[in-house]
Amino acid sequence: MSALPVLYSFRRCPYAMRARLALAVSGQVCELREVVLRSKPQGLLQASLKATVPVLVLADGQVLDQSLDIMLWALQRRDPRAWLAPSDGALQDMLALIAECDGPFKQALDRCKYPSRYPDTDIDAERAKATAWLGLLDARLSTRPHLFGTHAALADMAIGPFVRQLAAIDAPWWAAQPWPHLQAWLAHWQAAPLLARVMDKLPAWVDGTQGVVFPSSGSLGITATAICN
Repeated sequence: MSALPVLYSFRRCPYAMRARLALAVSGQVCELREVVLRSKPQGLLQASLKATVPVLVLADGQVLDQSLDIMLWALQRRDPRAWLAPSDGALQDMLALIAECDGPFKQALDRCKYPSRYPDTDIDAERAKATAWLGLLDARLSTRPHLFGTHAALADMAIGPFVRQLAAIDAPWWAAQPWPHLQAWLAHWQAAPLLARVMDKLPAWVDGTQGVVFPSSGSLGITATAICN
């Protein structure tokens, strides 16, 4: 297993989720090391000064410690469902929307999800920022089933984990919002078999031991189409 790339991951982290989705759909096999964030292993700390997940250490020693870089690395090697080639728009358009997610929306999301960490923040104002952006996504999805056309693509896979995280903060509130298209999109995204395959619960990795092969042989080539229908 030592010849495989090594992925440091945390199951519930949305950044790690998006990286695992791309690795799985592209069939890029790696050694997955599940990290407990409150007790980070030395292997992770030595691999990246950032010391947050995901981190992918390639077989040649190169380190990718940004989730979007990991997605692009995997998909540029194999992109069986055309995640990099949306039917409407181009890769740069998707990257621009993902930047909005990772910037202002993620900032508002963190303050809504962890208000105790931001005692001086106006949580209502932050929720308003988040909902305004989600409203734009709903409007976008009113004319197409996915964010950039007829099939799921990079933007859907990169943004989905964060919309999922916000929706989970308050399920009744989420259900009451006037976003039928976004709600249907998220429900479809969450029901996809590929997502289930990358959300397996794993024991915490311990320094000096081997991780697990990811994606498992049972998930290769089977779930790639289901998430893109």
